[in-house]
Amino acid sequence: MISADEGPGGMFRKWPLFQRMLSWTKPFAPVARQTRQYERYDWNSLLADEPALRGLQAEHMDGTSYFPSRQEMETGLTEFAARAGVKVRYGCRWESTRRQGDDFALGTSDGEYRAPLIVFAVGVAEPWRPNSPGIDTVPHYAEIVDGSAYAGKDVFVVGKKNSAFEVANGLLPWARSITLASPSPAKTSVETRSLVGVRARYVQPIEDHVLGGGVWVVNASIDAIEHTGSRYRIKTHYSDGSGLHEFWADEVIAATGFRAPLLDLPNLGVGTFGQSGLPAQSAYWESANVPGIYFAGTITQGAAGLKKHGVPSNSGAVHGHRYNARVLAEHIFHTHYGGAPQRHPIEAAGVVGRLLGELSGDQGYGADVFHQRSYLARVISIDAGEGVYDEGVQPLTHFLDAGGPNAVAATLETNSAGEMYPATYVRRDGDVSEHLLDPDVLLEYRGAGHQKALAHALGPLLGAEVK
Repeated sequence: MISADEGPGGMFRKWPLFQRMLSWTKPFAPVARQTRQYERYDWNSLLADEPALRGLQAEHMDGTSYFPSRQEMETGLTEFAARAGVKVRYGCRWESTRRQGDDFALGTSDGEYRAPLIVFAVGVAEPWRPNSPGIDTVPHYAEIVDGSAYAGKDVFVVGKKNSAFEVANGLLPWARSITLASPSPAKTSVETRSLVGVRARYVQPIEDHVLGGGVWVVNASIDAIEHTGSRYRIKTHYSDGSGLHEFWADEVIAATGFRAPLLDLPNLGVGTFGQSGLPAQSAYWESANVPGIYFAGTITQGAAGLKKHGVPSNSGAVHGHRYNARVLAEHIFHTHYGGAPQRHPIEAAGVVGRLLGELSGDQGYGADVFHQRSYLARVISIDAGEGVYDEGVQPLTHFLDAGGPNAVAATLETNSAGEMYPATYVRRDGDVSEHLLDPDVLLEYRGAGHQKALAHALGPLLGAEVK
């Protein structure tokens, strides 16, 4: 592995701007830290098979919040890398990519590396700005250093997503007034019931707007930003069609998002899409256009999955993409290096209990399918000749699209009302049928009703042995 950073967790030496993560780690959870179950309460630790390497983030938190500070996050990642013996060449910057026969040649600040496949975990961290006239003359979120620099000033923030509201929330003690503007209304994560939308930690500016606290949240397009004397004039169009409006501010901040820093990969044929320039990917996070180029980390949100009920994956966050990485590592191992896939024989009579145990409540083991709902699934194959095997966790879209032997894929799903429930997909003789189980407010799916429903769904595959 190579990294341009000076050490583990380099991103957290700078971001998030106002110190604390959006993802939580609960030091005192209903389950022990070294268990798989604890991963449901710990969104920040990396994964490991060894219990001594699990749940490390909680060891480095001072108890003032269950959202780690960026220093705590960096310390936790550094400790994981040290204990696990992760070998990385730091201070090595990726500069170019080209084909060299069957290999890729990676040009770096330390020389050239060659390999038949490469995994890029480069994040979505390149500042992006729209083409509004004048927006290139104001600082981007990534360039903000100190909130005190805005003391007593009128601040205009372009954007209404998390970075914009993080800035506004951080400036509440300092700025005289704050205006946030973009064409579309702000949505909160509570409303969308997903990570899409402004997270609850940053909604104070919305309350101030509603209750009259010197904050305005405006739906308007930005036509131009002009620096006039010591102030800025921001020309806008209200989104409701009510006309033009000019805002005046002492400072303007472009909280307009980020792009994936792919350098010259598009020149090799790597396709991208959307404002963030995400690479188009297969279900196993391989470039849809260039075989042998894989992606890991937050950039894996480019493989969208089913997005049932409009709910996206959590691949943009650690607690989502850490599971993608584990599945990807196994996929690369057995696809490119001849390693045998991890599959474990189980008794047919225990399939129902096994699957419901993965999905249920505090004691459920399946944090992977809990965090990556309708995206990753526990797969069990059922073959009359070979027997019944736990095939591990796979991308759900791969299971649905690739075909294969008779099998069942079990995951969790959240509908538009926010109800969570088990969803199973049964593949029989090439055809796939969907079976949804009832929701439960405590996420406990091991009762008699759920057992009966799942046994009924699996009956055609397992026959009289199903329980």
